[in-house]
Amino acid sequence: MATNEVAGRQRIVVGVDGSKPSIEALRWASRLAGSGTDIIAVMAWELPSAYGIAGLPTDWNPEADASKILTEALTEAFGDTKPADLRWTVERGHPAKVLLDASKDAEILVVGSRGHGGFVGLLLGSVSAYCAEHARCPVLVARGAPPSAR
Repeated sequence: MATNEVAGRQRIVVGVDGSKPSIEALRWASRLAGSGTDIIAVMAWELPSAYGIAGLPTDWNPEADASKILTEALTEAFGDTKPADLRWTVERGHPAKVLLDASKDAEILVVGSRGHGGFVGLLLGSVSAYCAEHARCPVLVARGAPPSAR
């Protein structure tokens, strides 16, 4: 992972995919972070396997698209005033694996829930469920906005 992390600092890793739940996960991480805690926003991408290499446009740059989505999510979550200890990275790979690798030494992993409301909304998305089951650190699955500061 190519980030500008400082060794020995506490880290909160956040999975970001541009969805509303992942933007709330960023806000939760910011609320949880104490002084001296890095927030590492992680965006993962992988080539869609259903198309095969021949079916992809030759000028498509999935890493650039992922970077754009991550930048837009950070702006939506924090506006122009991003947390001072915020770092971000874009990694190629399956999101669950990328997040588990990134969070192996983290204090907590924060991911959004991709529920659809009603009964289905009680279920976790596949990435958040996998992370909750396999992470080496605590996992917070954000299902809405964090409580406001008192």
